[in-house]
Amino acid sequence: MFSGSIPALVTPFDDGGAFVESAYRDLIDWQIAEGSSALVACGTTGEAATLSKEEHFAVVRICVDQAKGRVPVIAGAGSNDTRVAAENLIAAHEAGADAALMVPPYYNRPSQDGIYQHFAALAVDAPLPIVLYNVPGRTVTDIQPATLIRIVQAFPKVFVGVKDASGVLTRVSDHRAALGDDFAQISGNDDLALAFNAVGGTGCISVTANVAPRLCADFQTACAANDFAAARAIHDRLFALHASLFTDASPGPVKYAMTKVRPGFPQGLRLPMTWPGEASRKAIDAGLTAADL
Repeated sequence: MFSGSIPALVTPFDDGGAFVESAYRDLIDWQIAEGSSALVACGTTGEAATLSKEEHFAVVRICVDQAKGRVPVIAGAGSNDTRVAAENLIAAHEAGADAALMVPPYYNRPSQDGIYQHFAALAVDAPLPIVLYNVPGRTVTDIQPATLIRIVQAFPKVFVGVKDASGVLTRVSDHRAALGDDFAQISGNDDLALAFNAVGGTGCISVTANVAPRLCADFQTACAANDFAAARAIHDRLFALHASLFTDASPGPVKYAMTKVRPGFPQGLRLPMTWPGEASRKAIDAGLTAADL
């Protein structure tokens, strides 16, 4: 259902922390014009953790309105409270999203069976497809392959893909052996996307695509055509930038990079996120130069 370069959109804020709708709409148009195949609104990179529920789904609604059906919109909608996650799915559907991106419960650290039961409860009345989002570096909770396979096999029409940020490349093969090629496996790590696609991945939900949407789209097109020589050349060009965007707490670095490639882009972040330090900014500048951006 999903493939290619899918930016995890930043959410523009002014210096006072207010959402800048005009900048967001411009960003969406630029992303689509540059070849992005779908958009993620209000994910981790979109600072969803600092948005109220009303703000969160207002931003999703604006993304859907600006995309105008040109590409699908995936709304971040996860929660560590199953009841709240169910409410978020309804809100994402009402906002017009095409799918929801859902992390397993964080902080309360359920067992593998608890993870399964969480998603099984959501699947019963799910009003739109769900892309699982496994990011144990942030949630601590890790959807093990056997659990993910159990979830998808039980509800194949609901769970259509995974954004895998575990960093464990063998999981692509584990998942594909059990679920086939129709289940979308999407990398959550830009720096691993080349290897991820080589073993069966279908795309990347990308931080770097905020800054370099055309290069990220061309990279994914090359991978889909099995032209891994061309893909590797783009990967090499972007590798320093990929790394630099995580030299300080994300999304501070990518927002700094946005001001370099989109002059006038709002510089605001909401606490506890802060502007990247000097060493990070120098690394980003070098990454942008290496990528000829």
